[in-house]
Amino acid sequence: MPALPPITFRWIRELAAPYLRGYRPVAEQSASLCGFWFLTTPKGVKSPGRGKNVRLGFFVGYVLRAEEFVFLAPEPPECAVWVVAAPARGTLHRRLVARPESLLRRTFGYIRLLTHRPPRFSFHAEETAVMVRHTSMREWPPSKYEHFSRNFFIETLAWLVRSGVVGKLRAEPARLAVGPGR
Repeated sequence: MPALPPITFRWIRELAAPYLRGYRPVAEQSASLCGFWFLTTPKGVKSPGRGKNVRLGFFVGYVLRAEEFVFLAPEPPECAVWVVAAPARGTLHRRLVARPESLLRRTFGYIRLLTHRPPRFSFHAEETAVMVRHTSMREWPPSKYEHFSRNFFIETLAWLVRSGVVGKLRAEPARLAVGPGR
């Protein structure tokens, strides 16, 4: 694959902030991703990070390499937004994703009704990237990457807010801190 033209992403934090109020932005710049995680953290719990730690929130940015995201069948570079519930198959993931009437399954059903045209959201019950909307930038002129990306991110984040998932996930840390059934 030829080298990618430079992709800037620092502006994503400011663009996404009004949609993801109450989430903590964490920059991500690796060989596979560049963008921001917007995470919600229970009080008294160590800040989420990479690895097996609990992560709950959203990723807004770019997929630069396909290897870690084979389940998406990406065509990098891609714009991508997803709901993250990590670790996969952990307690939080089972409650929010695996159960038949879980929050993210219900939200996915609703958000699929909102998105009539491609790219549509996809659901990945076995992954930490649970609800994903992504599109390839291969056909875009590099001079338009930021402009077209902004449009994609705004549209996607607006659907996530409208679905109610942004507020409902923000409330989850309080449930984690108190514990189930309390």
